[in-house]
Amino acid sequence: MGESSGGAAHRSSAVADAWSVPVLWRPRRERPKVVVKADLLPAVSVLSTAGLLGIPLGWLWSRIAPPERLRVVTSDGRLAPLELESWHRFDDLAIYGFLALGLGLLIGVVAWLLRERRGPVVLVAAVGGSALAAWLGTQMGVAFGNARFEVTAAPALGSVVEQAPKLESGWVVLAAPLATALVYALLTAWNGRDDLGRRLG
Repeated sequence: MGESSGGAAHRSSAVADAWSVPVLWRPRRERPKVVVKADLLPAVSVLSTAGLLGIPLGWLWSRIAPPERLRVVTSDGRLAPLELESWHRFDDLAIYGFLALGLGLLIGVVAWLLRERRGPVVLVAAVGGSALAAWLGTQMGVAFGNARFEVTAAPALGSVVEQAPKLESGWVVLAAPLATALVYALLTAWNGRDDLGRRLG
């Protein structure tokens, strides 16, 4: 009986001593350093590949965006939009914005899947590539649209012609890089590892 009570007292004092000793110093874990040189070439590949996606982006927009129908009102070819047709100017801008947003999300996810190259270098390349793709899409999309709705002959008075879709604001280019940066940041926060899982690649 005495031995059991003595052993219990010894264990309780050991537990108390373990909890009562403050931890003044803990070994500091070495955080992974940002890799720059090894990620430069993959970053250039990400930037150039993402930038080239602006060509199919522009082509797809030129096929989806509605043209604006106008009527020839004078003999010298002056045009006037039909009723409610001027709304398509906003439709063209909104459609391109949503397409650029989707492309930015796609680029961000694909860049994140490059596990062995995760980090700020590839992030900057992905954001730059998505911005380049969005800008190239505006140029190629308008060109594709003009070729699709090209007027080959002078329209007659009173006839209705279709005007190619156009983008009247350059701010729509920001949709893609903002989406890329946002999805990459969210995936980084969700990962929670110091090296973003690079060592597991």
